[in-house]
Amino acid sequence: MPALLGRLTHGRIEIVESGQRRCFGPADAGFQVTIVVHDRSFWRALARGSRGIAESYAAGNWDCDDLVTLVRIAAREAPRLDRLRAPLAPLRNALTRVPRNTRAAARRHVASHYDLGNDLFALFLDETMTYSCGVWDSPAATLRDAQEAKLDLACRKLELTADDHLLEIGTGWGSMALHAAERYGCRVTTATLSREQYEVARDRVRAAGLADRVEVLLSDYRDLRGKYSKLVSIEMIEAVGWQYFETFFSACSELLEPDGLMLLQAITIDDRAYEVEKGSRSFANEIIFPGGCLPSLEVLGHSINRATELRTLDVDDITAGYPPTLRRWREAWLRSEGSARQLGCDSRFIRLFEFYFAWSEGGFRERRIGTTQTLLAGPAYRRSRVNMRLESASSSAAGPREASFASASLPPGPST
Repeated sequence: MPALLGRLTHGRIEIVESGQRRCFGPADAGFQVTIVVHDRSFWRALARGSRGIAESYAAGNWDCDDLVTLVRIAAREAPRLDRLRAPLAPLRNALTRVPRNTRAAARRHVASHYDLGNDLFALFLDETMTYSCGVWDSPAATLRDAQEAKLDLACRKLELTADDHLLEIGTGWGSMALHAAERYGCRVTTATLSREQYEVARDRVRAAGLADRVEVLLSDYRDLRGKYSKLVSIEMIEAVGWQYFETFFSACSELLEPDGLMLLQAITIDDRAYEVEKGSRSFANEIIFPGGCLPSLEVLGHSINRATELRTLDVDDITAGYPPTLRRWREAWLRSEGSARQLGCDSRFIRLFEFYFAWSEGGFRERRIGTTQTLLAGPAYRRSRVNMRLESASSSAAGPREASFASASLPPGPST
């Protein structure tokens, strides 16, 4: 493994072990980090990829003075490794026993992460309990501001009114359903596979006095029935599994009225890395989100075109919002270590989640992974969207959004 480190070109890593120092990578690299090795098993962990590295960190076998920068170095080196792995990817993907998200397996996979305990997630999420990328319209915004801005942006893109019946696939803890029903007056049916989230979302709906407008279902997306004028799914498709992307979009198409709108917020991977990564056994899809798979934009487009008659109206890149979101989550998590221990979390679990947040932030900062909001329309949708544009001031404040909604502004949300 020192030979592999010796080929670094995008950063410099200093490794301190038993009082000895070894440096890898150019001395003048813009990214520089120091790793302190506490246990020799660190070197074996490197050979096991992201899972081995994460498990070794969780075990306390090494520390780093800047985990996010370390991940950024790895992300910049990744394309070179991808080119080496690519020729064998089809064979490996065919032979690797990747978990398939059947109905029963999907419930187990969702429960393994989202049913860890609502009190645990409350340690790092904002008051809305929103577990997805925020939209940061101002440097002074709070995490709650960013999450509410994201929810409202989704509602406005969907042109929600009190006459709509919105279907949400992937409830989370109910923030989108509550926001849409309370601020836009529409009916909402929202579905989740997580029993913990289901119970909390129902309680929050009742507490908000919205039980007459919001129905929470404990259901697989494949078992949903009916027709809805609008459909939204925020960072749920990552749990679908690559074998079921077309199944997911076919189900969405069947549930959406012919003239309806669908908004999909998805975490995506670089198109060029998709085939290499989809069948791999990684830290993310084995430890954090079992059975998960990040789609690429190309794969999303192909799946939609093959399985549905839906048309893409807009693809809005909101990746710039994830690094500050993840940084706030990681900072809150580390501040809450004492509370996490009271909930039964040991040092290994606490360090594992710290690594997860840093790993994700580094990936988004280097755009190895991204986040998009894709607006889709049913085949009978004919309304003009000339005035449906993102506010230019909002877009510039949030950073490079690469939004195709470019010049004028979205209609304002209803006053509250």
